[in-house]
Amino acid sequence: MTAGFAAAELAGPAVSLNGQPIKDGPWEAFMSQSSEASIAQAPTVGSSVRVLLELFKLRIGFAIGLAALTGIAVAPGQTPAAWRVVALAVAVILTSAAAGAFNQYVERDLDAKMRRTRGRAFVTGRLTAGPEWLVAIALLGVTGVALAEFAANTVSAAFTFLGAFTYGAVYTLWLKRRTYWNIVIGGLAGSFAVLAGAAAVTPTHLGPLPLTFAVVLALWTPPHFWSLAIAYREDYAAADVPMLPVVVGEARAARAVLFGAVLLVVVTFVPVLLGLTWRYLAGAIWGGTYLLTRSLQLVREPNRRTAMAAFHASLFQLSVLLLAAISDTAFRG
Repeated sequence: MTAGFAAAELAGPAVSLNGQPIKDGPWEAFMSQSSEASIAQAPTVGSSVRVLLELFKLRIGFAIGLAALTGIAVAPGQTPAAWRVVALAVAVILTSAAAGAFNQYVERDLDAKMRRTRGRAFVTGRLTAGPEWLVAIALLGVTGVALAEFAANTVSAAFTFLGAFTYGAVYTLWLKRRTYWNIVIGGLAGSFAVLAGAAAVTPTHLGPLPLTFAVVLALWTPPHFWSLAIAYREDYAAADVPMLPVVVGEARAARAVLFGAVLLVVVTFVPVLLGLTWRYLAGAIWGGTYLLTRSLQLVREPNRRTAMAAFHASLFQLSVLLLAAISDTAFRG
């Protein structure tokens, strides 16, 4: 396959009958390389996978898919057939991927100014921004929403759409460049995944547990991304993005992370009052304790090392919490 890529590069660009170059579409653009890099080194399968993972933000996508599965697990009512559950998780991941790709397409000017993101494909030229990418991204999102409708119902599909719309339009287009409240409101994107899962079970009555976990996802997002923003405050400042640490400084932002973490952990105990058992409680205590410990360290020493530790702790806390909720309901049948 590597030899095939190299041969394609050496052959030069394709031309139409009138001698004009044929512009690459999204797939061709992805499979090709930027001019100089393509001569020096052909893409490998591993590098192509990394481009996809970063373009579609699939790590976050899988976390969003896990949130949807949690919504299904804790919703009152009969769990849908296994294929419907899997299909809905895939639908949520597809719409999340579309929103993530749209975010990178729109923010390529900001990404070029930030050390953390200047290696992204639309910045380096590995992928060429153009209207065909907008069409491809839209089709991906529509496919996800349609799959949610097919696997579940209209309410679930609507929540699936709202999650992608909140991140892609509300956060990316409207809020991110305007206010440090951007991620507080944009954090609702993850909440819709939980509601999409719950609506697949009971579209007319979501129930208190799914609503509680939707609140958990909304509260989780600010301390998670503020930790990252502290670690890369200079990047955001260079790009003129008003993330909280840029506006109020690292020390105050660190205290906001701790406050948000405390509020989040308190709310994670509410499901125990609503019927979840010691299995979930153990996960809530484990993940919550670790997150609070790292957040407190960040307040004491607000720097890049402690900020990244708090960032990764928030990922750990959410993963443990959601898996604990799913396993709790699975064991109870």
